[in-house]
Parts: sequence; structure tokens; C-alpha cells
Amino acid sequence: MAGKPNAINKMAESATHQASIALYQYMCNNIVGTEENVKSIRIMNTVRDNLSRNEIETTITSGSFGEGLDMRGSDVDLVKVISFIEVCENINIPINPNKTYFTMETGEAQPGYTHLRLVHSKNSKMFELCNEIEGENYFSNLKIKQLFLHKFSSIIHGPCVSDNDGFMDYAYTLHNRSWIKQAEEWKTRPKNAWPEYDVKQSIIKHGVLFVPKGVQGSKKEELEWRISFSVGEKFLIYSFTHTQLLCYALMKILLKDVVDTDLECKELLSSYCMKTILFWISEEFPLSIWRPENLISNFMRSNVEFQ
Repeated sequence: MAGKPNAINKMAESATHQASIALYQYMCNNIVGTEENVKSIRIMNTVRDNLSRNEIETTITSGSFGEGLDMRGSDVDLVKVISFIEVCENINIPINPNKTYFTMETGEAQPGYTHLRLVHSKNSKMFELCNEIEGENYFSNLKIKQLFLHKFSSIIHGPCVSDNDGFMDYAYTLHNRSWIKQAEEWKTRPKNAWPEYDVKQSIIKHGVLFVPKGVQGSKKEELEWRISFSVGEKFLIYSFTHTQLLCYALMKILLKDVVDTDLECKELLSSYCMKTILFWISEEFPLSIWRPENLISNFMRSNVEFQ
């Protein structure tokens, strides 16, 4: 009798493996595409982003499509990094007189956010985009979004400027070329084989972005800028095995087709939460678990972490 449960468990495991492989193949053929399909989308995005680069702004295709997922309902977000503005933690750096510089002030900002104080600018219009407080000028996240409204006959949607059809979101962001102190722990955190050293160094080398969005209801909401690691997150998604990517796609489908249809649950979870859970699992477990035959068990493991 002792051997019977073992035999049943092995049969169940074998059935799960077979179902996982079938699901993997179905998603490759009908939903996400093969590894080659995903690579083609990413290359196309990179080429388009490079062609649209100019002295004013750099474009980064973001959202699901930017990650290489061309699924039903995939969102297309364009991150516009303003090139003539730089953010720094240390104001004692060499300054290009033709650029505008802001410094981070996190003391009175909510965690994950910062105020941006104007340090240097020859452009008088920059002062119009700031709010003056006790003789210092702080960048207004509202004024920068209002500035770009006319370009698209659009509306303000959170940190973005959206077209009237709601198809495209444009997020105008600022860049700090250096890794910030608040994220120092990530550089030294013990990890397994993921992410690889080169991926990690690319993320650190890129620095961080600042998104024009404050904490709703905060006393200084208009002056708060969200610290964003979206480009680093994109690098992490690009480093996924195809099984990891399909698990991520399944989580997105669960969110859109199940969670978002329940009015009581709709606001509780987001795509960002699901992405963070998958990052954590990828750090904590060996890469060897990410095989096609484990797709269902890894998807279930991800769902357990939500609870």
C-alpha cells in the first residue's frame, strides 16, 4: 500500500508534464509565438526606437508590446526620455551649460518617489514648469504633462498623456544616468543564476527614470516624481527563457480575463504586481525549473505567491 500513493503521484506528475508541454506548444502557435517571433518583435521595436531618437527625446517602446508580447489586448506604451534634462543625486558634477539639471530630494517625499529641485538651466521656460517654494524651484509633474497635451489632442492618464482612443500612452520621463542610493541593496543582494552578471551590469549602467506621477492625496502630489526601473525590468524580461515568458503571459491572461472582470478584485492586482512576483520566483529558484514540462507547476507556484 505504501507504494500506491507514490505511483499515483508519479502518474499525476507525468500527466501535468504532458499537459504543460501541450500548453507550451499551443501558446507558441496561437498566443505568444515562438522565441523567433518574440525576437523579431523586439528587434523591430529597437529599430523603430533608434530611428525616432533626436536631440530632444529618446523613445523606448514599453508595455507588453515593448516586452515582445503581441497578444490580444497588449498595450503599447511609449516612454519619451527628455534628452536635454538630467537628474542627479550629487550636484557636484561637471555641468553641460546647454542642459538643464535637477537634483533629487527624497527627505519629504513618499518612499519610491522624489522631489526634483532645479539646479541649473539657461532655458527660461523651465522655470515656468516649476513651482517656487521658499526661493527654490521644484519641477511640477502636472505642468510637464499639460505641456504635451496639445501634441496628441489627448488626455492625462495617470503618469501618461494618452490619445483620445486610449490606444497609445506617452510617458514623458527624466533620466539619472547613475544608479541611485535607494537601490544600492539590489546591487549586492545574493542571487542564484538569475539574472546573469552581464544583465545586472547593463541595468545598473543604465540608471533610473523619473515618471511624472505623485502619490494620490499626498500634500505635495504635484511635486512628486515616481522613481522608475522600467528599463531595467525590460532587460530582465528580455533575459527570460521562453518558458518564463509564457508563464508571464499566462499571468497576464489571468489578470485580464479573470481578475479584471470581478469588480471587487479589479483594483487589487496589477500587471506590475504579477511581474514582481515572477522576478522574485526567478531569483529564488534555480533556472533548471524553467522547462516546458514545468509550465503549469510554475504558473501555479506564481499564483500561490499572490495569497
